[in-house]
Amino acid sequence: MSSMSTISAADVNKLRQLTGAGMMDCKKALTETNGDFEAAIDFLRKKGQKISLNRADRAAKEGAVIALTSADRKVGVVVELNCETDFVAKNEDFVKFANEIANLALTNQPADVNALKALNIGSISLEQKLLDEMGKTGEKMDISKYEIVKGNNVVAYIHAGNRMGVLVEMNNEPSDANMAAGKDTAMQIAAMNPIALNETQVPQETITREIEVGKEQAIAEGKPAEMAEKIAQGRLNKFYKEYTLLNQEFVKDGSKTVAKMLADAEAGLTVLSFKRIALGA
Repeated sequence: MSSMSTISAADVNKLRQLTGAGMMDCKKALTETNGDFEAAIDFLRKKGQKISLNRADRAAKEGAVIALTSADRKVGVVVELNCETDFVAKNEDFVKFANEIANLALTNQPADVNALKALNIGSISLEQKLLDEMGKTGEKMDISKYEIVKGNNVVAYIHAGNRMGVLVEMNNEPSDANMAAGKDTAMQIAAMNPIALNETQVPQETITREIEVGKEQAIAEGKPAEMAEKIAQGRLNKFYKEYTLLNQEFVKDGSKTVAKMLADAEAGLTVLSFKRIALGA
């Protein structure tokens, strides 16, 4: 068993870059596995950590994200098609292919990525077409993410040269006013990456963790234990303002929340759900 001191900060940081896991978790994982990176990654996975495996071995991390809605705005899809290099990602044919895949998804509304790949594109399956394209470009290509939203009024937004796609589902019937508000909301989601729609949709374990952290911080700051709970609750409310969409300050006008911006745009307007796919995330 290696001791804490032999794990360098650089190694901890490298594991963090590779996995996206927290600093202390990475340190513990490396300590438990005597600094073996592969074993440390497995250790984190076994502990239920959600790992974004940015492995260096020919990772297909570049690509294009396409978000589309049907003409009546009742259905929206967002698809991430990956390749290895920025050079291929920016190629017109690649972007066209990504758009074809998104249109295929929109037309057929498959349940998941595997069902999407099983669909025919022209005379062959999408799975086969991906292999053919790999043969042409010499790069690994894959569809890593696909989301579908069905509802009354879905707005799609593609951010920053196909690097992120957002879908926003709103309650009111489609109109010009709520289309504009939907686009503004989608830009907010792209920029601020909320974890949930509102406080009721934040997972219970996240709330519990935030309260625990808040209490420990308060006690560490020398606050009496009986006040710590109250302080933690106050910090939780701040957390909601920062991380839940409807409670966030509207980026374009900090004097109102996103919920207020929507209500101001059109009577009774609100967001029911959203999906955000960022390239390589």
